[in-house]
Amino acid sequence: MSGELNSELIELRKKMRHSAAHVLADIVTRKHPDVRLGIGPPTDDGFYYDFLTEKTFSEEDLEQFQKEMQAVIDEDLEFVYREYEREEAEAINAEEPLKLELIEDIPDGEVISTYTHGKFEDLCGGPHVSSTGQIKAYKLLNVAGAYWRGDENRPMLQRIYGTAFENTAELEQHLNNIEEARKRDHRVLGKKLNLFSISEDIGPGLVIWHPKGAIVRGITEDFWKSEHVSAGYSLVYTPHIGKSDLWKTSGHLEFYSDNMFAPMDMDGQDYYLKPMNCPFHMTYYKTELRSYRDLPIRIGELGTVYRYERGGVLSGLLRVRGLTQDDAHIFCREDQVQEEVNQVLNLTFYLLKTFGFDDYRIMLATKPEKAVGENTKWDIATQALKDTLNSRQIDYEVDEGGGAFYGPKIDIHIKDAIGRLWQVTTVQFDFNLPNRFELEYVGEDGAKHEPFVLHRALLGSMERFMGILIEHYGGSFPTWLAPVQAIIIPIASRHEDYGSKIKEDMRKHGIRCEIDDRNERMGSKIRDAQVEKIPYMLVVGDREADTESVAVRHRSGEDLGSMSVKTIVEKIANEAKLKS
Repeated sequence: MSGELNSELIELRKKMRHSAAHVLADIVTRKHPDVRLGIGPPTDDGFYYDFLTEKTFSEEDLEQFQKEMQAVIDEDLEFVYREYEREEAEAINAEEPLKLELIEDIPDGEVISTYTHGKFEDLCGGPHVSSTGQIKAYKLLNVAGAYWRGDENRPMLQRIYGTAFENTAELEQHLNNIEEARKRDHRVLGKKLNLFSISEDIGPGLVIWHPKGAIVRGITEDFWKSEHVSAGYSLVYTPHIGKSDLWKTSGHLEFYSDNMFAPMDMDGQDYYLKPMNCPFHMTYYKTELRSYRDLPIRIGELGTVYRYERGGVLSGLLRVRGLTQDDAHIFCREDQVQEEVNQVLNLTFYLLKTFGFDDYRIMLATKPEKAVGENTKWDIATQALKDTLNSRQIDYEVDEGGGAFYGPKIDIHIKDAIGRLWQVTTVQFDFNLPNRFELEYVGEDGAKHEPFVLHRALLGSMERFMGILIEHYGGSFPTWLAPVQAIIIPIASRHEDYGSKIKEDMRKHGIRCEIDDRNERMGSKIRDAQVEKIPYMLVVGDREADTESVAVRHRSGEDLGSMSVKTIVEKIANEAKLKS
């Protein structure tokens, strides 16, 4: 695991990007006085600003905005912080309907503040750099539509994205990464490699896995299942729907209903598509009277859930409405908490490393102001998370007060091949559902006790993780995951029988193999196989047929020379077995 950016540099970038967003808004409103302002926050990779306007900004507009931003930066104008009473803030923003809405949402007693540079003043809580001259290497990137506050029933805004870094070298590296990310876009590769599709005929955010994509997903799920069984988990299947009473007990109807699909009436009862698997696992636990001797109980499920994500936030496999969670719940005693956390991390790091991820950013989130559960349990759980990370000598950041209201957690972000961070793993204690479902076990003392419940998702959702995998490998899956591991390319039609014999032999050894018997030139077939990112191309002609061999080429373009059929079968089978 490599070191992360230090906190000072992270904070500097945040301030600089936030400040650049203000300078952008300044320039846009100068050139287009009829534009109304939305919000302009910094992001992990840059910044954006939302504008309410009937105009569609072009690439030429962005070039002009960037040029004029430089003039404001060269003036080195000071960013001045001011606080206002509500009436004053409303008067300043009288012509800004979106800002007025934001002001209205600020609770009484909370500070209402702005930042000003030159003549431009914007509702903002900061922070910013001290002056515009501290904005160094920056670039406006693109324009996209975005619904106000992510609600498709609200106005569509023009969102201008940009980024900023402390020097030109860092900016250039980031721009190179953006270009590389464009090439690796899982939505493009998914279509190009025939892995999956999302059809408007079925509905946005709902995925059809094509045969090749289903192979990769199936291998991933089979590996997940086998490793969980080896780690002592019992796997279950739970329904896709549940009665409204279940979701009332769990609290989802009270706190999560906006993300649930509308109910279905059956026999006078409302049923809901499940947005989470947790209530079913709680219900399973209650099917028997549990003893302290039964614990820990580890329940795992690849459970498909349905969440009403707004149309504006859907994004290929990364944000969908039907998703399969690699869920598990561990029910244990207090004296087992530390070991269970440790075992979860053992499994987590093994799975992630096998899939090609060994660079992480780890966050530990602690108790927020508003929380449920006994303080003693919070202390025990939080200490268990800390002690486990410390014992492994793992670097992590503490997000004080950043935990969910129902328990502390560890979040693990993986770094992909081009340095992007993806949040996948969550190891989360839950003090809410055990109480709501009245979970208990009979202790050694004969009394009834509430178990500790550890909820964890290691890969996140299968859809999102598959999207990450596609982009991490750029579609060039390692041999064990590749939907087609080898393709046989006969030089002429008379070599097809020999090629078919090899294909059947490979399939008997569990190798996913195809034969390209199209009436095309060999060079064209090789290029097509490389485009399809098939690991091995096995060319066969007269010499190969006579010697029971194949001429092996790798998708990288490397010519591996002649090999016996037995040798290439062993090579591919060994790579798949070792998951190398």
